[in-house]
Order: sequence, then C-alpha cells, then structure tokens
Amino acid sequence: MGNREDMSENGDPGVSIIELQEEFMQHLEMGGRRIRTLAIIATVAGAYFALSYFVQLVILPYALGVTKPHVNLVDPGLVAVGLASLAVSLLWCYAGVRDLLFQRRMARRIREVRELQRKMGTKYGLEARAPTP
Repeated sequence: MGNREDMSENGDPGVSIIELQEEFMQHLEMGGRRIRTLAIIATVAGAYFALSYFVQLVILPYALGVTKPHVNLVDPGLVAVGLASLAVSLLWCYAGVRDLLFQRRMARRIREVRELQRKMGTKYGLEARAPTP
C-alpha cells in the first residue's frame, strides 16, 4: 500500500472516509474552542453579576446595615427586581459551566478518536496527518 495521495488518486473509498472524518473532527475541534470561549465568558459574567447582586441584597443592608444611601435597599420592589436579576445571573453562570463541561468532554472524546485514527493509520500503513487549526 502506498501513501495517502496514491490511494486517493486510485479512488479508494476508505481513504475518502478517513479524509471526511478528519474534516469533521477539525470542524468539531473548532466548534469546541468557540464553545469553550463563550462558556468562560458566560461563567465570568454570570459570576460577576451574581456576586454584585449578592453584595447589594445581603452584604450592604444586612451585614453592613446600609439601608438608605440614596434608595431604600430593602424596598420590596427593589428586592424583587434584585432577586430576579440574581436568579437570571445564576442561571447564566450555570449555563456557562455546563457548556464548559460539555466542551471538555467533547475534547476528551476527540482526543480518543484521534488516537484511534492514528492507530488505524499505523495499522494500514497510512501517514498520520497532524490536525490543522
């Protein structure tokens, strides 16, 4: 058996399948990097907003006793809006963490598949091609 180019020119369907799998894996890896970036941004933003609302709702009025700097921090309407904002922030943070964990699992599976591809390539005399970013 020759190298990959010789087999592709001969129309070997196995080589075509391997090339399609490689393109698919590269697409998954690129998508995984995007998911990871967005998940980190969402997690940091959610944590920032959750911490901010926690300070406004708990630390200032109850721990430090600041109830009226310019507004009444224990006003029921303001507290309701703050609690709703806190809930949304925590959901945002949860979504970011879940996306990050999903991306990590996907990256681990991709590494496993790449290792299997490398072993198959060695077994069948094909050159292992390094992934392109």
